Amino acid sequence: MSNTAEILPKHQHPLLTLHSIPAALVALRFLIAPLLLLEAFYGFGRVWFMTGFAIAFLSDIFDGVIDRRLGVSTASLRRADSWADVCLYLCVSAAAWRLYPDEIMACWLPLSLVVALQGVWWVVNLLKYGQPASYHTYSAKLWGLILFVATIALFGFDYGGITLMLVGIVGIVHTVEEIAMTLILPTWTHDVLSIVHALQLRREFRNLLVYLDK
Repeated sequence: MSNTAEILPKHQHPLLTLHSIPAALVALRFLIAPLLLLEAFYGFGRVWFMTGFAIAFLSDIFDGVIDRRLGVSTASLRRADSWADVCLYLCVSAAAWRLYPDEIMACWLPLSLVVALQGVWWVVNLLKYGQPASYHTYSAKLWGLILFVATIALFGFDYGGITLMLVGIVGIVHTVEEIAMTLILPTWTHDVLSIVHALQLRREFRNLLVYLDK
């Protein structure tokens, strides 16, 4: 009697296909995030922390690249990607507060402002769309890069200073941009690269409405 394994070509495994790689990378980030927090409480060593964080960061880069190359970038996948980022950096932030409270407090003003604005970001998106935005803007990519450098500096070399200040400053600019984008865009849309792109999408949407009203 034939089965699925016999029907599929030999190079196609029923449980693992090329198209599943982006989702697997997102899942990997969800898995690594709490392990980083556990490291902060139980002290497995900074090498383990930095290695895990570096893998999570690289997974964030490659899942987006791969899913666009393969044409499997969907709203649900991009939404999961955003949640994985939230999970990762919440755990990293908690770990930083646990291990480096003095360095965090030295930059309390910009970091507090970005946290407050992130709260506003959530409220605005939930009120308008009923779910968080998933724009993956250029400013988000820049902020992510600075977060990576600041995390390595803090956990690898016990340094806060300028890198943490930049986390706050760039985070403020990024969050304000995305709040403005949510106020601009009429419907939930993923992968909008900047406020310029958001304005263009709004014009296209309005032109479509005018066309449909004719």
